[in-house]
Amino acid sequence: MRALRISLILLVVLGGLFVLADRVAVGFAEDEAADRIKSTEGLTATPDVSIEGFPFLTQVLGGELDDVKIGINDYEASTGGTGSSADTIRIDDLDAEMHGVAFSGDYSSATANSATGTASISYAELLKAAKPEPVDVGFGIKTQVTGLSDGGDGKVKVAVEVTVPGSKAARTLSVLSSVTVSGDTVKVHADSLPKLGVQLAEGRIRSITDFQQKIEQLPGGIKLDKVEAAPDGVDISVKGSDVRLVG
Repeated sequence: MRALRISLILLVVLGGLFVLADRVAVGFAEDEAADRIKSTEGLTATPDVSIEGFPFLTQVLGGELDDVKIGINDYEASTGGTGSSADTIRIDDLDAEMHGVAFSGDYSSATANSATGTASISYAELLKAAKPEPVDVGFGIKTQVTGLSDGGDGKVKVAVEVTVPGSKAARTLSVLSSVTVSGDTVKVHADSLPKLGVQLAEGRIRSITDFQQKIEQLPGGIKLDKVEAAPDGVDISVKGSDVRLVG
């Protein structure tokens, strides 16, 4: 009985040491991965990295991690322009989960078999995609999109300011719009058009109410999947395959 007791104590101690060593190793790996992702993506802040699954050390021996979660705040995505501040759009709270992450022996590269995630874009950021200056849509009527907000039921409410010749002040009309994803582009399309008091070609009015925003070069090559209106902006789902984390 004494020998059995000693053996059990040794097993518990060794097990505790293994868990401690495993957690220390995973913590070091998470910090190293965060630094490499920051450098690879040119981020201003270090992202949050969490390596899931236990034990970590046996995953390392197998050369593949089950799941890696990455969180990036205020990611500046390209809009396909040539480098001015207007050619980027800020994405808030980009969270991605990488599945089946294979890495090289020296950890200089890592690629996930697949990835899923979520992100959000504020209405203020998305508003930048609308025409910033008033546009004459005919008969001297000038219109301009001045605000975006949650319209309920998955719709975006688009505020359109209208100035009619001879009127003392501009008036603001609202239209409910659908928001969709097409490839790498978020599109806002009015379900119905505002009544301006005169007969105008639909295309002229939609040149103001409808707009789109291209979003390119997301981390690791992940792509836009779905989008829906939310209280503070639009929520986006992203996905990808053969996603390169580093290297």
